Amino acid sequence: MDISVIVPLLNEEESLPELCQWIERVMRENDYTYEILLIDDGSYDNSWNVIQQLHTNNSLIKGIKFRRNYGKSAALNTGFKTAAGDVVITMDADLQDSPDEIPGLYFMIRQQGFDLVSGWKKVRHDPSITKNLPSKLYNSMTSRMSGVKLHDHNCGLKAYKKDVVKSIEVYGEMHRYIPVIAKWNGFKKIGEKVVEHRKRKFGVTKFGANRFINGPLDLISIMFVSKFGKKPMHLFGMLGMFLFLIGFVIAGFLAYAKFFLAEYRMTDRPLFYFGLLAMVLGTQLFMTGFLAEMVARNSPERNHYLIEKELF
Repeated sequence: MDISVIVPLLNEEESLPELCQWIERVMRENDYTYEILLIDDGSYDNSWNVIQQLHTNNSLIKGIKFRRNYGKSAALNTGFKTAAGDVVITMDADLQDSPDEIPGLYFMIRQQGFDLVSGWKKVRHDPSITKNLPSKLYNSMTSRMSGVKLHDHNCGLKAYKKDVVKSIEVYGEMHRYIPVIAKWNGFKKIGEKVVEHRKRKFGVTKFGANRFINGPLDLISIMFVSKFGKKPMHLFGMLGMFLFLIGFVIAGFLAYAKFFLAEYRMTDRPLFYFGLLAMVLGTQLFMTGFLAEMVARNSPERNHYLIEKELF
């Protein structure tokens, strides 16, 4: 199969028929073999009934419905596990991403050898204060911290080699940083393509103000897990040994002062308590690293979502 199109959605009953017709037309015109995976993230409108009707009309349109809302990352992660296409393309369900971009994205993956291609909404149709300004700030910060130089990390329109989506895991709000996760998993040929951004035709945006807090926290989490997730002892052990060494040096100095410089009132000095604290914290950090190492070696499955219905 050439292409799997993954569409996470929440309450998008009005846009789904038009979106699927548009994708089908693009696939026919380019003679692609394909599937469309509609991941219903706990919609409470008529979205699932629309998906059922679309599946009846075209069996290549498939659906998965969560029992409740887990978030976009959960929907994408489930879609990644299910996708069978050699190239996987993700797009939002609100018609702001254009399916006409699919051939260009597919060409960059198959012919130019990119592992991942991220869309860049160079011209946006979002409110400049509430979305554009924070988006520019986060994209700049993410590029600096991760080394992945993209203008629009959070663009929903992306294309992936199949190997990439089968090798990465996204949860929380980490869908914003999939290129970073891919890079840390060894997929380094990451490209960017200017894509059309359309005005929302139906409904309202599903993203609230909490993204301003959750996004940066997940970026820090990604950076930590990428570097130390498999070897937490490298971080906690190093910090623990450093603090313990500082405390040990202080204790040695105070012991020297007591026996050779006739300093009898050692415990009255603030330095004594600082050295003691450093040794205690160092020991605790070292033990934290040891325990984290044990947990990392035996961690359970992180992503488990209750699926209510499936159409295949």
